[in-house]
Amino acid sequence: MANHKSALKKSKQDLVRRARNRAAKNRLRGALKKFRGLLATEPGAAAGELSSMISLIDRTAKKGYIHHNAANRLKSKLTTQTSAAAA
Repeated sequence: MANHKSALKKSKQDLVRRARNRAAKNRLRGALKKFRGLLATEPGAAAGELSSMISLIDRTAKKGYIHHNAANRLKSKLTTQTSAAAA
């Protein structure tokens, strides 16, 4: 355990940040799961939701919860899957 006052503060900050990061990643994972389920059942509706999904991915990457290259790969993959399902 930390002994110095600054180390105690840093430890508390780390706990808060870890909780925030986990919540954001879980929010993204849940949205992805919901989108993929929609893509499997109703491809037309999923095409309409794609822009909001991309927006969520961009916001998550902008805040640093996921890497921007990972966000770009994910957006590309979802776009390809959506266009293939619609066809």
